[in-house]
Amino acid sequence: MVNIKKLFKSYKQHWQLFVFLIIPVAYILIFAYWPMFGLQIAFKKFSIVKGIAGSPWVGFKNFLKFFNAYQFEAVITNTLTLSLYALLAAFPFPILFALVLNVVENAKYKKIVQTITYMPHFISIVVLVGMLMQIFHPMIGLYGKFYKAVTGQIPSDLFANPSAFKHLYVWSGVWQGFGYNSIIYIAALTNVSGELHEAADVDGASRFQRVIHIDFPALVPTIVIMLILRMGSIMSIGFEKTYLMQNSLNLSSSEIISTFVYKKGLGAGVGNDYSYSTAIGMFNSIVNLILITTVNMISRRVTETSLW
Repeated sequence: MVNIKKLFKSYKQHWQLFVFLIIPVAYILIFAYWPMFGLQIAFKKFSIVKGIAGSPWVGFKNFLKFFNAYQFEAVITNTLTLSLYALLAAFPFPILFALVLNVVENAKYKKIVQTITYMPHFISIVVLVGMLMQIFHPMIGLYGKFYKAVTGQIPSDLFANPSAFKHLYVWSGVWQGFGYNSIIYIAALTNVSGELHEAADVDGASRFQRVIHIDFPALVPTIVIMLILRMGSIMSIGFEKTYLMQNSLNLSSSEIISTFVYKKGLGAGVGNDYSYSTAIGMFNSIVNLILITTVNMISRRVTETSLW
C-alpha cells in the first residue's frame, strides 16, 4: 500500500519535480486515456446527431462485419507481409552498422559517416515518396534512363506493379532509417569495458573475434528489447507512406489495415462509418497487445530480458 505520509513528505521536499510532472501527466491523460472513452463507438451504431451516449448498441456487429468482409483476408495478408518483410530486412541493418562503425578508430571519419547516415531520417515522408516517384519514373527517372540506355526499351512503371510495391516500401525505409536507428546500439557499445578488449587482444583474438564474442553479446539485451517493441507494432505499419505510394493499380498489395480504416472512417465522404473503422482499429490494437505480451513472456523465459 502507498504510504500517504511518506508521499506527502517527499512532495514537500521535491515539490519542484512534481510540478514538472504536471504537463506530461496531463498530456497522457488527455491524449492517451481520455480517448479510450470513445472506444465504445466500436460496439455502437454511431450517429453524430445522437452522439456517443445516445447511439444504439450493436454489440460485436462491427467486428463481425470486418471479419466477413471480402477485403479482410487481403488486408490482413498485406499488413503482415509488409510488417514481417520490413522487420526481417530493416531490423539487422542498424545492428550491423553499429558494430562496423564501432570498429572505426578515426573519430572524425566516424562522425562524418554518422551525420550522413542520420540525415535521411529527417526527410519527410511526403518528400521521400516524391523522390521515389522521380527516381523510379519510367520516362524521366534515373531508373528509366538507365534501363533504356542498357536495353533500348522503356521499362514498366514500378509504382503500377503490385509485386514491386513491397520492395519499394521496405528498402526505401531501410535506407531512411538504418543510420538513425543505430544510435541506441552505438550507445550500448560505449558501455563495453575496454579491459575486455585489451584482455582479448593479449590472448591473440582478432578484431572480428572481439566483435563476435564481446561487442555483439553486449548488444543482445538491447536487441531483445527493441525486438519486443517492434513486435508490439507489427500490425500498425505506417499509414502515411503506404497511402502516398498507393494507387488503383497496386491496391492489391498496398491496401493495409491503416489505409482501410482511413477510407472507411474518413475517406468515404457521406458514407463514413466511424463505428466500423473504430472496430477495425480496436481489433488491430488488441492483436498488437497480444503479440507484445506473448513475445515479452517468451523473451523473459528464454533470455531473462523483458520489458516487464
